[in-house]
Amino acid sequence: MTEGMWVGKDVHGGAPRAELADRPEPTRWHLEDVWATPRPHHPTVSPDGSTVAFILDQDGTTDLWTVDLEGRLIRITTDRVPTAYWADATPVWSPDNDHVAYNSGGWLHVVSKASGIDQRLIEGSAGAWLDKETHLAILEGGERSWLSVIDIEDPRPQPFGPVDGDVIDPQLVSGGRVLATFLPKDDLNRSDIILIGSDGSWVTLVGHPDRRAQLARPHGGQIAYVFEDRDRFSVYLTTLDGGEPRRLATGEVDFGAPAWLPDGSGLVVTAANRGQTDLWTVDLDGAVAVLARGGTWGAPNPVSTGVVATHESWGSPPRLKLVTADGEEEWLYDEVPTAIREASTVVPERVTYKSLDGLEIEGFLFKPADTSRPVPAVVYAHGGPTDHYGDQWDGEAQHFIEKGYAWLAINFRGSTSYGLGFERANHGVCGVEDTADCVAAGLYLRGLDWVEPDRIAIFGPSYGAYLAVAALVHPENPFVCGVAKYGDYNMITSWQQTDRVGHDEFLRLSGHPDQNPEVYRAGSPIHGIPNLKVPLLVAHGEKDPRVHPKQAEELVEALERNGKTYEYVTYPTEAHGLLRREPYLHFHRRLERFLDWHTR
Repeated sequence: MTEGMWVGKDVHGGAPRAELADRPEPTRWHLEDVWATPRPHHPTVSPDGSTVAFILDQDGTTDLWTVDLEGRLIRITTDRVPTAYWADATPVWSPDNDHVAYNSGGWLHVVSKASGIDQRLIEGSAGAWLDKETHLAILEGGERSWLSVIDIEDPRPQPFGPVDGDVIDPQLVSGGRVLATFLPKDDLNRSDIILIGSDGSWVTLVGHPDRRAQLARPHGGQIAYVFEDRDRFSVYLTTLDGGEPRRLATGEVDFGAPAWLPDGSGLVVTAANRGQTDLWTVDLDGAVAVLARGGTWGAPNPVSTGVVATHESWGSPPRLKLVTADGEEEWLYDEVPTAIREASTVVPERVTYKSLDGLEIEGFLFKPADTSRPVPAVVYAHGGPTDHYGDQWDGEAQHFIEKGYAWLAINFRGSTSYGLGFERANHGVCGVEDTADCVAAGLYLRGLDWVEPDRIAIFGPSYGAYLAVAALVHPENPFVCGVAKYGDYNMITSWQQTDRVGHDEFLRLSGHPDQNPEVYRAGSPIHGIPNLKVPLLVAHGEKDPRVHPKQAEELVEALERNGKTYEYVTYPTEAHGLLRREPYLHFHRRLERFLDWHTR
């Protein structure tokens, strides 16, 4: 396939297109192998506990697969619309263990595990099965999402429960009742646990202003959930009849994803702290124990022989594992290219530095093998912003580290796993104080005797791209160039262009632009483009619904108007993520050439 099929706009404003050969090519970490490394995610166990359904990102596809506890794999779908794993959803088993509901391209599908017959039912998402003929779908419209009952044979929706906010994560309990998480629109820092009766009426079981309750799971008459308690997510129990909540576990970690052990004796949970997410167990007396430590564990699903969960780390690509009760780990899905499996991985050092206002910021510093003379470096700002960079597989970083770059991935204010106060420290100051954290990261690198102070770049995707541009126009910018991948640069116009989830994120972080115009202007790096003094590479997917491609267009118009040096490339097939092979390789090779040239 030709480049023209995958690349849209490709504009150069005064930037050289020279190919450089003075930096060694990686011998192990080839971009083709990094792209080809599969990622299993969103696992869920069948009601009889025999089979795991999961989504597999592999070779540009994101299809539904199953695996039994002996490791026997079956591919269920072949044409699911490619979806970035961070924006994907968990498939849902039917009560008879035979059908799985899943999402594809904005539509709800139901597929038979036995026959592979697939039905596309309705625009919406998988929610919960009421019985084997009836599904509770999540539908969207305007600025809200709600539940609707649909018959598999005649999918005409009937609204069920509240319709004045967002309803997610429905869980069937006895008597046709449903537990769900409800996000009211008048408090975007709040999420409640509600119980919906069989007649559609509902009551709030757990709810508190400015606090989030998440991931309700029923077992008998008890509900396990996590709740923002002081500065962390704690584990709680309550009852379906609205009994007094009981805190089971709390500490210097954010607990998440509570799931009942099969015998009801306790729970398995994730425990996140400072970029690492472990698996813990919690019994009904509140005693906690570490089941599996290190890396990033996710989506735990207890089974009779242990816990099925996803895992990745700096040294281990994404895999699907079974962890036994005594902590032994077995692979359920472990298809990794040989070149990646055998590659030597650089593990970073955890470092801290002071931001411009004195706030301590943490990051992970990857050091190349040869620092006998000062090396170029990259500051990496993660997306989100309500997310974090942690002990996770990062093949792209390894590629650049093997080429001789230092790589500093930072958790600027607003990142998760450092406590609620830190997570909300960017509210009302987006693009200002978190930008200062990025600038300070560059200044920190300048102070290391093995880093070349005049060869430091900044790179980020999504919100990280926004921060990268904001850092480049900052008065204390320490970077010689920057790369922005599908970011927004004018908060006012991005507010007007984004989707429903994006609107809520703007409101949660910065309020409404009518009430806070100064916050939106101060946080918009588009206004600082006249101050830009270094080259910038801008990349965007033309089908991006979250950050509209017009954001890149507006930025490039400002760059052109002010006579700045830049490169600009778009990808017609891509949305908020570069999932297909050709766009992925084209962008990362462009990134490589851009960094090699401007940090030479």
